[in-house]
Amino acid sequence: MSHSSSVPSGASDASDSLESLVDSLVTYHRLPQDVIKDSDPTRLLAQMAQEELAAIRMNLMDENECFRLDQLGDWLEQDLVRLKPLLDDRRNHRVPSWALAHPDSRLCHDGRTLLANAIGRDLAAPGGDQAADPASDLAALLVGLEARGESALTRLALDRYLRLSGDYPQARLLSLFGTFHALSGARRALQRLPAPDQDPEHPARLAESMAECRHYLALAERIAEFRFPPLVIAVGVSGSGKSRFTSGLVSRLGAIRVCSDAERRRLHNLPQDVTYPQTQTASPAVDIFGEAATERTYRHLASCAGTLLDAGIPACVDATCLKRWQRDLLRHQAEARGLPCLMVSFEADEATLNRRIEKRACRQGVEVAVSQALLDHQLAELESFGDEERLHLVHLDTTADNAAETLVDLIEEHVKLC
Repeated sequence: MSHSSSVPSGASDASDSLESLVDSLVTYHRLPQDVIKDSDPTRLLAQMAQEELAAIRMNLMDENECFRLDQLGDWLEQDLVRLKPLLDDRRNHRVPSWALAHPDSRLCHDGRTLLANAIGRDLAAPGGDQAADPASDLAALLVGLEARGESALTRLALDRYLRLSGDYPQARLLSLFGTFHALSGARRALQRLPAPDQDPEHPARLAESMAECRHYLALAERIAEFRFPPLVIAVGVSGSGKSRFTSGLVSRLGAIRVCSDAERRRLHNLPQDVTYPQTQTASPAVDIFGEAATERTYRHLASCAGTLLDAGIPACVDATCLKRWQRDLLRHQAEARGLPCLMVSFEADEATLNRRIEKRACRQGVEVAVSQALLDHQLAELESFGDEERLHLVHLDTTADNAAETLVDLIEEHVKLC
């Protein structure tokens, strides 16, 4: 059944950068939508999957490829059963696709057009005109980028979307919807097969279409593959380089950052672009750095990290983690799931810390003395690592010339990420 809904119209023939596109997606997915709330999302998705699989199968002749397609179908069926409670809980989140509102948009990067309707969504696919979880739009974008070999952009898009939206539960649905969109890509490739009696170059075009179909089917298999993602816990005082160096893990290793600053503000409904001095005398409307607020923040960080791990996505928590109980709370998210965990202590000499703090304070318009007092407070509060923690601990000198490369090497060595 087709579902129609009024959606905001997008600008015609607009070109988006990746950042502006992700920002637009987050804003659009937050808009109130008039959707059908009593339909069964699992049943609709199962029907869509059957249609996609049937359309592909009728054009496949290789037994091995048919067998692999059947395996994907079995995986989708099992995943729909596993994710049914989450899909039901989120049924009121469903929205018409962003691509319906922006059909003439383009995603451009380095002077190249990467995707049509900016997220590469196949609006002619089964159920393409129906309201779906926002994860469907995000997964379409990620699949479109990955299919074009843009893995770094794929990771940046996911990190930015989750950080801005705070919708970490959506991550658990990305493999499901990503597999759907990869299958749509395979079907589209097969639909371009020419009729043998209409094209004298049929063998060449056939080979090209089949190669593209196999490319998308292989991508669907990679998306559906079970993974053992690591948890990286960044530990360090202000100015130690945590945020700078962990941001590099996004594009290089695909780890999604969960940042304490962003989540602390989100929990208190505060703007993300306002700086609040982290002192006991700071006086926003709510003391967001008090003991109770800090405990609430770390429990939320742990929950977000656990959700990412459940989704098969490497997680990196960017927080000071001064107290052992905070580090234990985060570490247990990985250990309870039987997943690898690496704790990275970001370190620099006192002169470097003070210089970085002063530079940051000037940039943010905060009194230098206040920032330095905060640094002194954090250094005094930083609890030493226990014996159990040291099993997962590495130290990183962020003043070293090759610190970024060293960090990647340490993670790959300790958790076998690659």
